[in-house]
Amino acid sequence: MRSKAVWGYNAAFMDACRKELTVPAEAIRCNEIWLCEIGRNAAGFYELMPDVDSGHGEVRMCFVDPNFLRRGVGRTLWRHMEERARLSGVNRLGLDADPNAVPFYAAMGMAVTGEAPSGSIAGRMLPRMEKTL
Repeated sequence: MRSKAVWGYNAAFMDACRKELTVPAEAIRCNEIWLCEIGRNAAGFYELMPDVDSGHGEVRMCFVDPNFLRRGVGRTLWRHMEERARLSGVNRLGLDADPNAVPFYAAMGMAVTGEAPSGSIAGRMLPRMEKTL
């Protein structure tokens, strides 16, 4: 939640996003979820949902704790995620990006391919991004 809030969203917006930004136990059992720790601190994490049958992987979450922004954590997580995706048989990644995060994802090789509705805010559209591995 702190990572999302770094973009200046108000309390009502953050409350509306809480459920979508919570990692359920089922996701931990079924998806690729990796945590980056620096010392004893959680610096960031990602959740990748690989679909081996289609070769598509959906990046559901990729967040860096605000205390670790601009220190290479996001790039490290992204490289690890792409490696795990390839090992899972994924050859294409997709995600619905927070508009503020588009520059980071573009630097990772993702391209905006359209729009997708927010899972939390009715009427809000998010940039849809994809990349072929």
